Amino acid sequence: MHKDFSQPEYRFHPDQWFIGGQMLFVAFGALVLVPILTGLDPNVALFTAGLGTLIFQVITRGKVPVFLASSFAFISPIIVAKGKWGLAATLGGLAAAGLVYVVLSTIVRIRGSAWLERFLPRVVTGPVIMVIGLILAPVAVNLALGKTGDGAAKLVDLGPALILAAISLATTVLVAIKGKGLLRVVPIITGAAVGYLAAIVMDFMGYDVVNFEPIAKAPWLAVPSFTFPEFNWNAILFILPVALAPAIEHFGDIIAIGQVTGKDYLKDPGIENTMLGDGIATSVASLLGGPPNTTYSEVTGAVTLTKAYNPAIMTWAAIWAIVLAFVGKLGAVLATIPTPVMGGILMLLFGAITVVGLNSLVQARHDLTQPRNLAIVALILVTGIGGLKLTYGDFALGGIGLAGVVGVLLNLILPGRKDAAAAVEDSDS
Repeated sequence: MHKDFSQPEYRFHPDQWFIGGQMLFVAFGALVLVPILTGLDPNVALFTAGLGTLIFQVITRGKVPVFLASSFAFISPIIVAKGKWGLAATLGGLAAAGLVYVVLSTIVRIRGSAWLERFLPRVVTGPVIMVIGLILAPVAVNLALGKTGDGAAKLVDLGPALILAAISLATTVLVAIKGKGLLRVVPIITGAAVGYLAAIVMDFMGYDVVNFEPIAKAPWLAVPSFTFPEFNWNAILFILPVALAPAIEHFGDIIAIGQVTGKDYLKDPGIENTMLGDGIATSVASLLGGPPNTTYSEVTGAVTLTKAYNPAIMTWAAIWAIVLAFVGKLGAVLATIPTPVMGGILMLLFGAITVVGLNSLVQARHDLTQPRNLAIVALILVTGIGGLKLTYGDFALGGIGLAGVVGVLLNLILPGRKDAAAAVEDSDS
């Protein structure tokens, strides 16, 4: 009989392997995109994502259904640092960046998480979660239109791209709504499989949408090209500040997955342990030549859609990632899936993240017409989605990280913080 995966307690079952594979599939595109853009090895990124997720699960005692993989926040710093100090020194700086999480987790462990909750109420975290989904929306749309994620290059003609995106998206939505049993918890893989089959049919009809050449060239088995770091203070000091932005994102991601499962992960296993797990996973990944790890919003969207809350499913996703790192043919097959197929599905997943943030505000019962709340939410959204970036020398802060900082500062600076907290408590009572 099919197991109930909607319980957020860790229960490991052999029949979770397929759903775990789906979670990895959701993360796969972004997971391998970071090493491709930065010149790192995608197979190493797969291995370190799986290993990092397992490390995170050990530290958090298997309580949080998240998957850790390549962080987009470090793309620009990696490219610049590699050009200045080389790959090994860059990896040393990335390994040191993971220690920022460790320091923050230590502060929380000593002072408690209450001060974090005072600085980051839902009027701040809700819109930050919304930004996490909305800021990625153009990437999904560009992929659905047959372009690269940044829209800089065309990969598939517009007509076939829209057809493939529509088929994949429609299949995913229909299976999620109408699917029964096991089929209902795998709408993403179903949508991708149907979209991929449609792409193959279109390819036989003369449309150039699938490139099978990478499959023929890839070896069946290949050991990832692990690279070990060296520690250069210039590279470390250059990369270290970048970790502050994904640390803020981490807090929002943990709240987001808690909103999905109905669990307060800030208290159990504690934000100090989730942050510690993320930091150690980042450092270990960089020690092996992989990109820094971060909790993946894409997978949170998949959890929201499938209601597969059991954290043990992420253990299977991690196992899949580690195995896939050594199987060249499987990685090549996944790499040949046309971008519009993933674009159509990601339009739904990124939207699901935004809805989680919106639901967080609704559940907190904040009156968004009050000037203080309106200002905080409005400026977080515009800062994050509008692409505002602050630079000082080689340091830059923008996107989700800057939106989080703006929210924290506004919540501290604007008058009426105690009155707003009291109003929320009265509405809950």
